[in-house]
Amino acid sequence: MIESMPNHSTRKPQILILTVSHGASHWRNGEALRKAFLEIQPELSVEMVDGLEHCAPWFRAYYNSYLIPLKYWPALWGWIEGLQHQAKATGPGWLYRRGAQPLFQFIRGFNPDVVIATEVGMCEVAAMLKRETRARFYLVASCGMDMDRAWIQPEADLYLLPPGEVAAQLKAVGAPEDRVLPCGMPLDPAFSSLPDQQTARVRLGIEPAIPMLLVLFGGVGFGKPHRLLPQLRKVQHPLQQVFITGKNRRLEEEIRPYCQHRRHCRVYGWVENIHEWMAAADLMLGKPGGATVNEAINAGLPLVAFDPLPGIERRLCDLIEKWQVGYWARRAEEIAPLLDRLLADPSELARLRANALAKARPQAARQAAAAIMNDWQARR
Repeated sequence: MIESMPNHSTRKPQILILTVSHGASHWRNGEALRKAFLEIQPELSVEMVDGLEHCAPWFRAYYNSYLIPLKYWPALWGWIEGLQHQAKATGPGWLYRRGAQPLFQFIRGFNPDVVIATEVGMCEVAAMLKRETRARFYLVASCGMDMDRAWIQPEADLYLLPPGEVAAQLKAVGAPEDRVLPCGMPLDPAFSSLPDQQTARVRLGIEPAIPMLLVLFGGVGFGKPHRLLPQLRKVQHPLQQVFITGKNRRLEEEIRPYCQHRRHCRVYGWVENIHEWMAAADLMLGKPGGATVNEAINAGLPLVAFDPLPGIERRLCDLIEKWQVGYWARRAEEIAPLLDRLLADPSELARLRANALAKARPQAARQAAAAIMNDWQARR
């Protein structure tokens, strides 16, 4: 039995952002919104939490069990994810209800005016609590690049979506037109005031006259360097290479020997200034996570997607080519010829960059934060 939420008293608005820490996209989505709220209304109380940390331990294990097939049997995970993508729920309601009891208690104690979910399961949990307690908090689904049908919850008051295909698909499966804000995926305010390439290169100590390739492996560091590095050795054009491996120290150490005897080659783990690295680069190669793709587009950085995880990342590869902001290297052997072709054709790089900037939404987080506060105020 889920207890009723307490009544709100007169106080400054309380905003709770529910996210999860697997992958980086969900967290970066939430962090962008948190910063935007505090920029437009510094007096707001905004807290972002990993919802799973407030759930039962057995439920966290269940929730993260996708990592097992993802690592050892990707095709199986791709099949499972394909089913979830079309389903009205990502898991059994009774299971979520039992496993999320500690999270329900935390939310009741926080007593939020606004709850924002940046991951689909957290949206389902928040909708369940709102439905079964008749809680009055304003629920926002910040969907990012994710097009899972389970985002569509009757209790959601607003959907934050990228314009175009993502918004159209979620509208097609039930997102009400009047609740959709096609503002783009929220991203860090730093992307709204990027330095020019030469300024970024001076700050980072990058050679100004040699093209730079930024190789990314996502926030948690998924990747297979043994497939990638031999192909990069085959690139004929002069090239600076910067590898950013996220939070995977093993991956960083695996790449380090490759860089040791190359003058213009570096490897880093997690960085806080990814916007500067993107501003400095000519091309990006790597894993096409939702946040990474969104940030690259907003930086006008042409993409070469490689080794996507099953599910949303493969769907994003299709969009990268449809939007003409980059290419999908489906096989490792395609990487070197593709990079050489792009490096030999400045007009092609300029075209990809222009297409990306045409889709950029650098003010998405601020637009979303303002819309949320205005709509919440109007409904009070």
